[in-house]
Amino acid sequence: MLEVSDLRKSFGRLTVVDGVSTTVAGGECLGVMGPNGAGKSTLFDLLAGATPVDGGTIRLDGRDVTGLPPEIRVQAGIARAFQIPKPFPTLSVREHLVLAASAGQGLRGAALAGQVDEALERTGLGDKAGRTGRELRLLDRKRLELAKALASGPRVLLLDEISGGLTEHEVHALVDLIRGLKSPGLAILWIEHIAHALKAASDRILMLHLGRKVIEDIPDTVTRDPRVRELYLGQAHHA
Repeated sequence: MLEVSDLRKSFGRLTVVDGVSTTVAGGECLGVMGPNGAGKSTLFDLLAGATPVDGGTIRLDGRDVTGLPPEIRVQAGIARAFQIPKPFPTLSVREHLVLAASAGQGLRGAALAGQVDEALERTGLGDKAGRTGRELRLLDRKRLELAKALASGPRVLLLDEISGGLTEHEVHALVDLIRGLKSPGLAILWIEHIAHALKAASDRILMLHLGRKVIEDIPDTVTRDPRVRELYLGQAHHA
């Protein structure tokens, strides 16, 4: 569903994404991990169109979307949920989702209402549909961030460290939610620093360091890799 080939980005002399390639199929969750400065968020900026690429290609369902602006990528099916949710304080949860469904896919009438209801159900916000942004606790603001992305009708869902600030119990709830989102029509990429959460939800994990791919494999293989332990988990690497 998503194919990334030799993606590159530099800012001046600093290369932040250096020849990254990967694919993600429908029904899969690809975890993305790495230390601070590894290039994770820049990778998402490139996928979402927030930052232009210097080289490489991004294909969605076989279509080259590399040069498309962010709003067109949303309409094509790439949605992003951010680490720090910033809901409109006076809009209800449902109103947020109506805006997302309308802007993302141009839905109206019954089709719009159906997509909003589905996003509410899948994120567990059905009983909070009438609450305003300022009334939501952090976990529910995170759920709303996810629900907005889902309401836009994505084929690819980018989750950018969305568990930040949550308690351990809330992280487990979020992992369960993300696992429940998996479906043949949706590919998920999740940047996360909490290794056990990423391992629990991901089918594969991509490890980045200084903009380059270190390893991409099933979670157990990645978390046991000595390079990962040295660079990410802070354990000494003894060859």
